[in-house]
Amino acid sequence: MELIKELPEVFEEFAEQRQKSFMAMKGLKDQGVPVVGAYCTYFPAEIARAMGAVTVGLCSVSDETIPDAEKDLPKNLCPLIKSSYGFAKTDKCPFFYFSDVVVGETTCDGKKKMYEYMSDFKDVFVMELPNTQSEMALQLWKSELIRFKKYLEKKFDVEITDEAVSEAVKEENKVRKAMKELYHVMTLDPAPIKGGDLFKVLYGSGFKFDRKAIPAEIEAMREKIEKEYEEGKRLDKMPRILITGCPIGGATEKVIRAVEDNGGVVVAFENCNGAKSFDKLVDEENPDVYDALARRYLNIGCSVMTPNPNRLDLLDRLIDEFKVDGVVEMTLQACHTYNVESLSIRKFVNEKKGIPYINVETDYSQADIGQLNTRIAAFIEML
Repeated sequence: MELIKELPEVFEEFAEQRQKSFMAMKGLKDQGVPVVGAYCTYFPAEIARAMGAVTVGLCSVSDETIPDAEKDLPKNLCPLIKSSYGFAKTDKCPFFYFSDVVVGETTCDGKKKMYEYMSDFKDVFVMELPNTQSEMALQLWKSELIRFKKYLEKKFDVEITDEAVSEAVKEENKVRKAMKELYHVMTLDPAPIKGGDLFKVLYGSGFKFDRKAIPAEIEAMREKIEKEYEEGKRLDKMPRILITGCPIGGATEKVIRAVEDNGGVVVAFENCNGAKSFDKLVDEENPDVYDALARRYLNIGCSVMTPNPNRLDLLDRLIDEFKVDGVVEMTLQACHTYNVESLSIRKFVNEKKGIPYINVETDYSQADIGQLNTRIAAFIEML
């Protein structure tokens, strides 16, 4: 597949993909396609896709409905939770509206309580995610995957075969490989494109419902980026930044802009929308597909895990592979797990990797843009 359009146009199409998919979702519902909504990277989408369902991320990234959420939830709660609950409660999120079931998971305390309230007006299935990555935890998580499969079979009156799950695994692995190869263009120095443009693709791809079509499209984009790089079309040399921390998108993309408007370039995203989602594949050779899925998803390095060595392992590799000059951690206000873990991340980045680190705490408002620019500009100047 050859990419005909110019790269800036392609990046903007991905940026608008979430909004464009609203109507696509309605079309799928009109055709009777089941829709499963989810809020977390730990969600084993392959199981739902094995029965022909469409899966969609529901985390909200705007402060529009936070005042509505605060009628039920504490004001000093994480903005991601308040926004997600607010859009659900007010029916302002088409993806939530069209979801036949919403899948939650026992990650942070705030989300667990949100699912309780949400179940008053929506079918919610909560998966018991362990908070460790031991063998005992693996067995629990595997049993939860099977429980989820049985729930879907009963709710939708279908049979989900191991063969269908295996096919869904292979399909999603192809997407992961393509996405990983795409973001690896940022190992080039100077960088070929802005990190903000890369993020548009990483984020927007999650709202493309034809998963089979994604790998060829992403591969064509990567080839075009590399071809233009060889022709001399690239950015100037500038400090190379890795962004880690809480899920990023929508309102919090102000952190990406603060880096790239002040002389830096974001070459890697460790967050849920970035490398964390694509780094590991499901083992297609494992004869037990549910064991393979359980191992892949449980090993995601999130701050809800104690201890959390896999996050450090991924950061370690990304910092080296992408020749990172400095790390920016974005934590959301009242996100206790990421805020507490920021100390160990700072120590790891400063002491083991020997590069500068800054933690910026923010929310979904735009009131702190000036402060973010000031702090991040000073950080980049120091580099």
